[in-house]
Amino acid sequence: MLKSKSFVKKTKRGKILKVVREHYLRDDIYSGSELDPECPEVSRVLSGSASCYIILDTNVVLHQIDLVEHPDVQDVIVPSVVLNEVKARNSSVYQRLRKVIASKDKRFYVFANEHHRETYITAQPHESPNDRNDRSIRVTAEWYAKRIPAMRIVLVSDDRDNREKLSHTYENLLAKSSMEYAKMRENDVPGLLDLIAHFSNADNQGIAGDGAPRKSDSNKKKIRIYREHESTSKIMAAIKAGTLHQGSLRVSRYNPFEGWVGSQSIGQDILIRNKLDMNRAMDGDIVAVELLPEDKWKAPCSKLPEKERDTDDLLDAEDTGVETPHVAMIDPEDDPSLSGEKIKPTGVVVGIIKRNWRSRGYCGSLLPPKEGAPPYKDSHTTSVLFCPIEKKYPMVRIQTRQLQTLQDKRLVVAIDGWSADSAHPDGHYVRTLGTIGDKEVETEVLIIENDINTAPFTPAVHACVPPLPWKVVEGDLADPNRKDFRHLPICSVDPPGCKDIDDALHVRELPGGNIELGVHIADVTHFLHPDSPMDIEASARATTTYLVQRRIDMLPKPLTEDICSLRANVERLAFSVIWEMTENAEILSTSFTKSVIKSRAALTYAEAQARIDDDRMQDEITKNLRIMNKIAKILRKKRMDRGALELASPEVKFEIDTETQDPLDVGMYQLRETNQMVEEMMLLANCSVAEKCLTSFPSNSLLRRHPVPPPRQFEPLLKAASAVGISIDTDTSKALAESLDKAVRKDDPYFNKLIRIMATRCMTQAIYFSSAEVSKQEYYHYGLAAPIYTHFTSPIRRYADVIVHRVLMAALGLNTLPDSLRDGMFMHQVVDNLNIRHRNAQHAGRASVDLHTLIFFKDKEVIADARVTRVKSNAIIVFIPKFGLEGSIMLEEDEAFILDEESQSLKKKSDATIAYKIFDPCAVKIQIQEGFGKRQSLVLRLVSRDEISPEDKMTQ
Repeated sequence: MLKSKSFVKKTKRGKILKVVREHYLRDDIYSGSELDPECPEVSRVLSGSASCYIILDTNVVLHQIDLVEHPDVQDVIVPSVVLNEVKARNSSVYQRLRKVIASKDKRFYVFANEHHRETYITAQPHESPNDRNDRSIRVTAEWYAKRIPAMRIVLVSDDRDNREKLSHTYENLLAKSSMEYAKMRENDVPGLLDLIAHFSNADNQGIAGDGAPRKSDSNKKKIRIYREHESTSKIMAAIKAGTLHQGSLRVSRYNPFEGWVGSQSIGQDILIRNKLDMNRAMDGDIVAVELLPEDKWKAPCSKLPEKERDTDDLLDAEDTGVETPHVAMIDPEDDPSLSGEKIKPTGVVVGIIKRNWRSRGYCGSLLPPKEGAPPYKDSHTTSVLFCPIEKKYPMVRIQTRQLQTLQDKRLVVAIDGWSADSAHPDGHYVRTLGTIGDKEVETEVLIIENDINTAPFTPAVHACVPPLPWKVVEGDLADPNRKDFRHLPICSVDPPGCKDIDDALHVRELPGGNIELGVHIADVTHFLHPDSPMDIEASARATTTYLVQRRIDMLPKPLTEDICSLRANVERLAFSVIWEMTENAEILSTSFTKSVIKSRAALTYAEAQARIDDDRMQDEITKNLRIMNKIAKILRKKRMDRGALELASPEVKFEIDTETQDPLDVGMYQLRETNQMVEEMMLLANCSVAEKCLTSFPSNSLLRRHPVPPPRQFEPLLKAASAVGISIDTDTSKALAESLDKAVRKDDPYFNKLIRIMATRCMTQAIYFSSAEVSKQEYYHYGLAAPIYTHFTSPIRRYADVIVHRVLMAALGLNTLPDSLRDGMFMHQVVDNLNIRHRNAQHAGRASVDLHTLIFFKDKEVIADARVTRVKSNAIIVFIPKFGLEGSIMLEEDEAFILDEESQSLKKKSDATIAYKIFDPCAVKIQIQEGFGKRQSLVLRLVSRDEISPEDKMTQ
């Protein structure tokens, strides 16, 4: 049967067009049920022994996806109108729904109601698209009730009007809200009630938006705590008029009660002084800020919070029926006499332009009960506060019947809403990860927190990988575009245990006295074809994530560890960059080619360094390593002369127990000359490839830039250096580099390393970008002092490098440029994902180091050398180089200290001989403190430096 659908649309030039499309209706669309005799066996998804079939409406899928994903929610019918509407409204939820549909255990069946003769409907006069879709879902439910009379059909909808309009003709047809459905399943699946999302827009029956009742709303006297948010239209008009300022909220790492909003309109950060002024905004939210009059501007808080989360008043309020309008703050008037130079532009959040709430939820644990309070019980639904792992996020109020069970567990909780009369956002329980403190559970926490994809590769992805064993074949050697470099003395130098070897090097002397230097990179794009299932998956993952005890690959392991890995003594395909240069590293020519190589040695940094340092070793590989090291030093000096920065970061390494995978020892990562040698070769290759790509494709190249840090970001460094009489010039990268070289203290050999670490923290984040989206003046890489730069050398672990390989192939005429790389909108999305995934992988790696450091200190008391890096009026913040740790030490509550901002020092009022100053050496005792429900925290205490052994004192 043929129908026609017509609609009008507006073109880019403003013309109105009428569009008519043919719409075919069919009779051969089946119910998918085992109880339907006309349904072919191949189409049977829904079990004949199910207690009922569930039909979902759009809002239930959008707002109750955690309920939908529960393993015991099975035998579900998803009308195609719902699937299409979810796809249009929320791509993240749509992907989660598709994953559920693909699960055979869940038995979800997509019913094409829009193409079935008996369930397709046309819109009635004056009927909105939303009302028409709701009616379409009801028609589908009624069709199923008629088609399968032996099965109970339950329409789950949180729209009361939709439920009430459902036909009562069929006794086997019911309508339930999501809450009613969860209660209906309470006896066999009690955990479903905890998954219900709660919203604050309660309707006239006391039901929160989407059907979830809010506990005791009718019995509580609600008092408005926060200012109501302004409307979007009013915010946009005020931003345009310049009376409001837009920016992303950054909540302080040390003080969650204080935040900053970067504003381009006033050219500096705006201080948000307390939780009330944050007005329900969370870290990462795009907010509208009203700037206060100058006489109300404040300085950043000089204290650290003594209690990270102040909740006593809120917990007491549960018993009174009145929610106390108390929001924890840190002495909002703590420094009323601050001088003008310390005061910052201060504002209040008046509206949220874009929420940054995670759809995947937040990891954490329940707030422990107050001392002396009765123990948790699971007998009834209880309102309780959930504490996210990240202190910058607020506690979330959830309702659960599993209180006793969950008290020592890591949980995932999603935020549903935050009303002006609630001190905390409302949320709902999503799932339990496991027991607090368990290494695997805590690893899962950091993976979820940083949104790392750990799902197994699909069969479609594995189908793209050549079968093992794989080897170079005659066709590869006969390829006229691929050179045979198997005779060259090639080797690789990597960290110990590296299996995904991306790069290898060679050098040889040419007859005329010049030097040939080669960098050979795994030819991943020979196997990874554009738009293949493996390419789509690699693009989404964007990077390999390295944890202390685990690697989460971007590509399947057969590729990363075997087929593409440039292992020793096996032939592999490569993409090579070859330079001819003088012995003083003056480049005479550069060439690029696909190649076949056979690495003669896979060395670690330590092994390569040992070869270089051992004069007795005179084999070809060792001699070449010495030549490459000499060239690298020259290249490095040239970079430094141009203004490249030599920064530092507190990297640590672990010795891991092979059986338990627990850390046996931890210490600073030792950098050798060979680390710098490989780094210089990779930088040279990346710069050369960037020039070639940009010359051939000025609008289609993927590059990497490091924006010049704004002056305000250097303030902490300048302030700290000035306090000890050292001047830092930040006008240019060259001036900064020279200042850092001069920043030394004879009495502290570690001082220069520490000042470089502090300078690193002032830097902006280096980012990928498409050459079409940024002006040429902004291509500059500040840290490397390079006019253009890209990533080419690690395609096994970075998708950015894969794109660059494809652009370089097109530049060399080996392939045409894929259409996707010419699509500006597509590239913008790809680049955004690359930057997000790269940052997430870095954060996950650091979190893994932190976790294993915590595990190392369990059942230990360690005394270590440290340096003061910041001072507050009630605390000092110290950095412990050996373990890469930074933490705060609260000073005695009953002792008063005087804070001198200019000298960055603290002096005890009653005894001036007791003082702490920035960069001062100190000794700290490190130990683990265990609290309620196995919650562990690292505690630092000051001790005498006499307790540090001489070998543990920092010397460089």
